[in-house]
Amino acid sequence: MFRYPADRLPVTIILAITCLDFCLYFTVEQVWILAAFWVLMIVPKGKIGAWNHHHQHTPTFKKKPLNRLLEFCYALHTGVTTNLWLLHHVLGHHLNFLDQSKDESRWKRKSGEPMGEIEYTLNVAATAHLRGFNVGKRYPKFQKKFIFYTVLAFSAVALLTWFKPMQGLFLFVLPMLCGILLTSWATYEHHAGLDTENEFEASRNNLNHFYNVTTGNLGYHTAHHHKQGVHWSRLPELHEQIKDKIPEHLIKYAAL
Repeated sequence: MFRYPADRLPVTIILAITCLDFCLYFTVEQVWILAAFWVLMIVPKGKIGAWNHHHQHTPTFKKKPLNRLLEFCYALHTGVTTNLWLLHHVLGHHLNFLDQSKDESRWKRKSGEPMGEIEYTLNVAATAHLRGFNVGKRYPKFQKKFIFYTVLAFSAVALLTWFKPMQGLFLFVLPMLCGILLTSWATYEHHAGLDTENEFEASRNNLNHFYNVTTGNLGYHTAHHHKQGVHWSRLPELHEQIKDKIPEHLIKYAAL
């Protein structure tokens, strides 16, 4: 069922959180409990964005229907729907991250000046779906699925919110908005300010154990860009093979 056994635990946890959301949706009426749960889960659900990212690089399941179901769950937590990161990130950013005039996650303004952290976060989050759609013009098969499943996911959330407004707001709408903002914010330090044509000098790495356990080795970012098709569980091994090419100042050991 799983392509890689390493995906079993994180996917189980993420699906359990999804089930918890729906249990609360149908059983909890007190607004303060819903609001407290939303605040409590901002950071944990923010981490789910990393796993959604990995999935859209390398689909988790062998069967497409299972991948679509998982992507719906990811969308509820992150605001990132089926094929959005495939278009925006895999077929966009990874091909263009060394060229700030094209990069879908560009950290430079049109003037060439670098954006600040907040400006970058708002810019990338606000334009994510549009930029994904535009990349999709070159890949119409992926674009069609992106449009269909985005409309489906947003329609489902709209229906859930219409039926139970406060539950829909705190369990789905706000987490989706926070999710895409946190995902965008987390990517700022990956490349911002690294103006180079050398791929080994264009990404910052975080080798902290806790950070990589909770993000699926996203801290091995140079390795990820070097071979983006490598499964997240194998990035530390790839990092060891190329670490002599990475400048020391681009490696840190921070928990966040």
